[in-house]
Amino acid sequence: MARPQSPQDKDREGCPCGGLAFEDCCARYLERGEIPPTAEALMRSRYTAFVRQNAPYLLDTWAARTRPATLDFGDAPQWLGLQVKAHLQRDERHAEVEFVARYKVGGRAHRLHERSRFERTDDGRWRYIDGDLFD
Repeated sequence: MARPQSPQDKDREGCPCGGLAFEDCCARYLERGEIPPTAEALMRSRYTAFVRQNAPYLLDTWAARTRPATLDFGDAPQWLGLQVKAHLQRDERHAEVEFVARYKVGGRAHRLHERSRFERTDDGRWRYIDGDLFD
């Protein structure tokens, strides 16, 4: 019989964003308060936050003008993987990240293909603004 996974074991698993072990990847942003240096790093950490249902992090990294008041994970999908297709740095304060996130709902697999827009605010932090979905 396998023993239950400890929180330390979970942190040593591969990061949901596809990077290194969680502890060496997105944990620095989600748990240790480091600031993602690029829009792509922020997007990867936000994907991981969706997987881990970390609403405070998601809301904090969302631009105030487009941020929802709350997030509800009641019927959250099962996230399966992330592929970053492109990262375009438009200028010092604006960037776009195109990605495909795979997920399951009710046993059916789906894909979310989006080009997300990010801006660097006056405090030097990247924030998610919005995105355009592909068919």
